[in-house]
Amino acid sequence: MPNSAPPPGDADPLDLHGVVPPTVTALDADGEIDEAATVAHARFVVEHGASAVFPLGTNGEFATLSPAERRQVVDAVADGVEVPVIAGVGAPGTRQTVRYAEHAEQAGADGVVVVTPYYYPVDETGAVEHYRTVAAAVDLPVYVYHIPSRTGDQLSLATIERVAAIDGVAGVKDSSKELPWLAQAVDASPRVTFLAGSDSVLLAGLAVGCSGLVSAVANVFPELVVEFYEAFDRGDRERARELQSTVFEVRSALKRGPQMAGVKTALALRDPGFDVGGLRAPLRTMDETGRQELADSLDDLGLV
Repeated sequence: MPNSAPPPGDADPLDLHGVVPPTVTALDADGEIDEAATVAHARFVVEHGASAVFPLGTNGEFATLSPAERRQVVDAVADGVEVPVIAGVGAPGTRQTVRYAEHAEQAGADGVVVVTPYYYPVDETGAVEHYRTVAAAVDLPVYVYHIPSRTGDQLSLATIERVAAIDGVAGVKDSSKELPWLAQAVDASPRVTFLAGSDSVLLAGLAVGCSGLVSAVANVFPELVVEFYEAFDRGDRERARELQSTVFEVRSALKRGPQMAGVKTALALRDPGFDVGGLRAPLRTMDETGRQELADSLDDLGLV
C-alpha cells in the first residue's frame, strides 16, 4: 500500500495504485492480432514495475477491433500476467458493454473498465443506469473511464457522484485533464479509487487524490513513470517534479506524427527486437522522417 501517495478507495477490492499502463494490442504483418506480442508487452511493463495492466484502452485500439478480436485480447492478457488485469469493455450501447464485461469475467480478468457510452449523447439518468446495469451483470469491480475528448460525453460532477455510489463501481479513470473537475470528484467520492488518465497531469493527479496513474508513456518507459510514482510516494516532491518534466518531454515526442503512432514506434526504437506491429487502419504508423525525429528526441533524453 502507498506511503505518502494517496491510498485507493475502500470500495476498490483490487486496491489499485501505482502505475497501470494501458497496454497495446500488437498486430502481425497481416494486421491480425499477435497474441504472443500482446502478452509480451503486458509482461514487459509488469517486469518494469507496473502494478496492474489495462488492455483495450485507447492505446489498445479497442475501437478498431471486432468483438471477437476484443475477446481474444482479453483472453490472452488475463492468462498472461500475474498482476491485476482491468479489461476495457466499453461500447456505445449498454447491452454490448454487458456482453463484453461478462466475457471478461469468464476470461479471468480482475476488473472491467467501462468508457462512457459514445456517439449518442447520454444524459445523467442514462449514464447512471448504464453503469448500474453493467455493475449488476458481473461480480467484478467496475472502473468508469471518463474521456470526454473522445466520447463526446462530459459527465457532470453530480452524475459522477451518483455513479460512484453504485454498488460494484470501484473507481474512476479520468482522462478529461480538467483538474478542477477531478479534484471535486475525488473530494465528493472518497470511497472509490481515482486514476489519473493523462501523462499531462500525473503529479497534479496524485496531488488531488488519485492513487494510480494510467500512463501511455509507461507503455514504452514504465520504469520512468514507476520511478516518478515512487519518488512521490516516499515524499521526494523535488524528484517527482523533475521526473514529471521528463514525462512531459516524452509525451510531447510521442504525440508527434499520426494519431497513436508514437507509442508503437518508440517501443521498436527502444528495442528493435520488440515488434508490436503497426496500427489498425485508419490509424497510421510514422513515416521515416517522423521516426527519426522521435528517435532523436528520445536519444536527447537518454532513453534510447
